[in-house]
Order: sequence, then C-alpha cells, then structure tokens
Amino acid sequence: MLAVGALAVLPLCAVAVWGIERSFSIDPERNCFLKDGEPFQYVSGSIHYSRVPRSYWRDRLNKMYMSGLNAVQVYVPWNFHEQVQGVYEFDGERDVEYFLNLANQTGLLVILRPGPYICAEWEMGGLPAWLLHNPNIILRSADSDYLQAVSNWMAVLLTKLRPWLYQNGGNIISVQVENEYGSYFACDYNYLRHLRTLFRFFLGEDVVLFTTDGNTDKELVCGTLEGLYATIDFGTDTNITTAFRRQRRFEPKGPLVNSEFYTGWLDHWGDKHAAVETQKVSRMLEDMLSLGASVNMYMFEGGTNFGYWNGADYDSRFRSVVTSYDYNAPLSEAGDPTDKLLAIRDVIKHFRDVPVGPMPPASPKMAYGFVTLKKVGNISGLLDTLCPQGPVQSHHPLTFEEMKHYYGFMLYRTVLPRNLPEPTPLISPMNGIHDRAYVSVNGVYQGVMERDVTLVMNVTGRAGDQLDMVVENMGRVNFGNKINDYKGLLGNLILGNDVLTDWLIFSLDIDVMIATGWPQAGGMDVPPEPKSEGGRGPAVYSGTLQPTGLAWDTFIKLNGWTKGQVWINGVNLGRYWPQRGPQQTLYVPGSLLSPTIPNNITVLELENAPEHGRVLFMDRPQLNNTRAQS
Repeated sequence: MLAVGALAVLPLCAVAVWGIERSFSIDPERNCFLKDGEPFQYVSGSIHYSRVPRSYWRDRLNKMYMSGLNAVQVYVPWNFHEQVQGVYEFDGERDVEYFLNLANQTGLLVILRPGPYICAEWEMGGLPAWLLHNPNIILRSADSDYLQAVSNWMAVLLTKLRPWLYQNGGNIISVQVENEYGSYFACDYNYLRHLRTLFRFFLGEDVVLFTTDGNTDKELVCGTLEGLYATIDFGTDTNITTAFRRQRRFEPKGPLVNSEFYTGWLDHWGDKHAAVETQKVSRMLEDMLSLGASVNMYMFEGGTNFGYWNGADYDSRFRSVVTSYDYNAPLSEAGDPTDKLLAIRDVIKHFRDVPVGPMPPASPKMAYGFVTLKKVGNISGLLDTLCPQGPVQSHHPLTFEEMKHYYGFMLYRTVLPRNLPEPTPLISPMNGIHDRAYVSVNGVYQGVMERDVTLVMNVTGRAGDQLDMVVENMGRVNFGNKINDYKGLLGNLILGNDVLTDWLIFSLDIDVMIATGWPQAGGMDVPPEPKSEGGRGPAVYSGTLQPTGLAWDTFIKLNGWTKGQVWINGVNLGRYWPQRGPQQTLYVPGSLLSPTIPNNITVLELENAPEHGRVLFMDRPQLNNTRAQS
C-alpha cells in the first residue's frame, strides 16, 4: 500500500488500485520483467530534460507517448545540478521532479540513469569540474575523495527520487548504476560495490538496479556486478543474435535488454553529419521486439547542447561535440516528428496498442529574416565589465579549475620580454592549450593556437608590448580514459628562448553580464576600443530582433562569421562554427522570444566577423555543411 508520505510528495501521481500492491521486478524463470505481477516488455526512448527547454517537456513527452512508447529513459547530469560544490539546483530548467511528473501524467514509465557518470556526449560525462581541484583524483574509482563526493551527491539525489519509484506510487521502474563502466580503464569492482550499497541504502531492496555496457566481453567483464542486472547496448551495425547471446553469458536468466539502440549518432565539429537509415532502424527494432526484448531507443529526442554543455571525445586527438544534439533521432532537435518516427510507430503497432489519434504536428517555425549587429568592443577593452573583480596575478598560468571558473572563457595577459623584430615562435611545448587560444599583441589579432592542431605561431613586437590570449574551453572529454580534462593554459608557454611569466588572468563572466541585460540595457560605460584590424579577434556584437507578435521557433544562421557563441535574451544558445561545420544554424526555441518587446541578440565572435554584420533567422535548420540535408 502507499504511505501517506508518498501521497503527499506525489499529489499528481497515478496511484495503484486500492488493494493491489504495485511492483516491478525480474522473473528469471520466464525471462521477462514483471509489472504488478504480469509479464512486461518496455519500448522506450531516450530524452534528456537538460537538452530541451522546460516549456517544451510536455510536448516532447506527448509525442513520445503517441509514438507508442510506454517508457522514457532519462539521464541525470550531476554537473547540471551541482555546478558549485555543495550548492544543489533543482528549480526551473533543472526541476527533474517536474519532468518525472509530466512523464507520469502523460502515461510514460521512466528508466532512470543517475550516473554518477553518464557519458551522453555531455560536458565531462556529467561529472562536475570541481572534482578536478584534486589533481591526483582517480575518477570513476574507489578513490576516497571521489567516493565522498559521489556519496554526498547521491544522498541528495536518490532521497529526492525515492518517492518516484514505481512501487512507491511513482513511475520509475528501474535505475541504472554508473554507465558503460566496462569501457573505462579502472575496472574497479570496489567502486561498483560502493555504488550498489549506496543505491540500495537510499532506494531500498525492491528496485531493479541494472548496468549497461557495450557489446564486447571485456566491457561486460568490467562493467557488471552481482546484484545489478546486466544489459547491453548496440546499433544497427550489430548482429542481434550475437549480441543477446553475449548478454546471456553474463545474465543467463531474465529479460533480453538493449538499453541503447542507436537511432542515429552524434556529430563532432569537422565531421560529416551523422545519419542512420530509417529502414535499418525499424527493421532491427521489429526483430528485437519479436524476440521479446525490451528496447530503449537512444535517442528518441536529442535536443540541444545549450551553453557550454557539449562534451568531447579524445581518440587520436581532441574532438568537440557540436551544439546540436539532433542525433538524426525520430524527433528532431526542435521536437518535430520525422519519417523515422512514423516508421517506428508502425513497428510498435505490431506489438502493443498505440494511442488512438493523430501524431501532434511539428511546432510552427518563423523566418524572421536579417538582423544587423553592431560591434560593442573587443574583449580586451571590456575587461572592467566582463571581469569586475579584476585579474588574478600569477607567476605561471593557472587553469580554469584553479581559478574556479569552469566553463566558457578566460583571458591571459602578459608582456613581451624583449624586442622581436623578426617573427618569433610562440610555443605550447606540452600541448597545453586546452582548447583554443585567440592571440593578440597590443590589441592586434595574431591568430589561433589549438589543442593537438596548432601548437606554434609566430609573433613580432617590442619589449613591453601586451600579449593577450583569450582561451576557450570547448567542452571536457566525456568518454574514455582522458576525462580528467583540465582547461586553460596547462603549462608554460615559450616565446623564442624565453619562458613567459607574470600573468594577469581574467575570468570572463560574460554569461552573468548578458543575463542582466548587457550590453543592450546600457548604463555601463564602454571604454573606446584600441585600434584593431576591423572585425578580427575576440569581440562582442549586439543587436535586436524586433517583435512580430509571434514567438515561434526559429534557427539563427551566422553566414560569414567564423566561430563563437550566441545569446538570445540572455540565454546562451551554444557555439557556432560554420567554417568547420557540419552545423550551420543554431536552434532558437520560440519560448526564448518575446512577441511584444525587442529581443536582444548578443554574439561573441572569436576570430573574424563579416563586414556586413548580419545574422539570419530561418524557418529550418542546416546541420550539414553540404546543405544537402537539414
């Protein structure tokens, strides 16, 4: 029976019929899940509340329900809720309980993936950057500092979510422990045992706990643990029989489960836009459901890496994930049904009743046209505004983590130690620029140094000339062995034969300032900018999109711009980089726009702005630099 306390916490949850105890479990004899004692097969899709505006959560969940899904799979990104150690954020866009309640109202069960590590192509795989204050920490292991931080976080999160378990009147049917742990080098069973104990303590003995790992023996050996049900993930390039046979070796009895069936794939900057054929997805889904397997489609709605939340991979080199997380998923980045969704719904109809009624339509889009932006000033001339607390002085460069400025940008300033009449190499000898540095001398832009790509550039000047380097964090590595991904200048720079020292380091609080209405709000004196070469080098531009009486979704295109960041009405849309592609437009949710007052547009261009200064609001996305696909 439901406790009174559970009813108080979950006033909107659908509770069990009186006299019937709610339960969700695994039946090893019939090789299936049991829901309220009856065999149960889930058909689920992944959606990340952190990648979809709160105002659109209901719309996306409704479309997933109307597609025939009976569950959604949800990651909880730790760093989204505890950006500053000990400060927990669960309101507004971070209100995970509101999201769970909407899913419950919609008729969707939830498969919860609380980490603590989630991968997800999300900044540092969801781990907070403040963990890196300890330079010796071994993440995702039984390292005592790491375990203490994890325990503190889970005590907050799991206590909050326990009332939402299915047996407590909520809609969470199962909870994943860690994430694809077998792909990590540590292979630390003590860590997994600690998590198992932690999850059981806060969630109870009845909840189904599970693991997910890639389809190899090594990953399943290191990623599984007794008491945690072992599931696998694979896409359309995998033989189903072989994959499930491998799951059976590690989990001889119980349901077959593909926890991440890939409907598409991610993009890195410079990649060709990823796509997975609809026919392959629908055919394989049908084959798995025919076997009685429970399947979660990753992703069903991809969404957007707003702000600085994108992750990165590191294989042979550092590769940052693009802003769009469209993923070629059944619902587009803007939540629009695709042909892939309709094909999937046709498959699901063969296995369970699909809700009667039409699929909700795509949201209306608006091509608002061109807006011309004006230059506010170069970053070097805006430091009093963007770094009001002033710089930190240090003999050697300090990292973002040492400065406790975890995301975005910092400016490093020193002076040339001698006259350099001839081009002289500026070198990052240890590949220590993480991730891009925009270099100026006396306000004149010199060019870019980039991690793994450009470690040397030539500089000229006179002794005492001011050397500025705006360094960009392009997103921390989210997968593999290099997730201890420190940002900024990680070591000394050498100019000719000199080691550069005596730095002034400015943490650029540009998001804080823009959120207050700067630069459009006025009231702040901007000093005259030093002479520079037109639109070259890091600079801020602003303008307004005039109201039209409508606030519909749109897509902003920065044709002729090089690389940077865009804010609309104080909200950071993410990174643009049309020069490298494949993404050419950024998604602008209509919920960010005002239909009645001017909408503020702010752009931080890092390299080279076009003379025309225009941006274009379109009614469709361009996610492929060949522009053959949207």
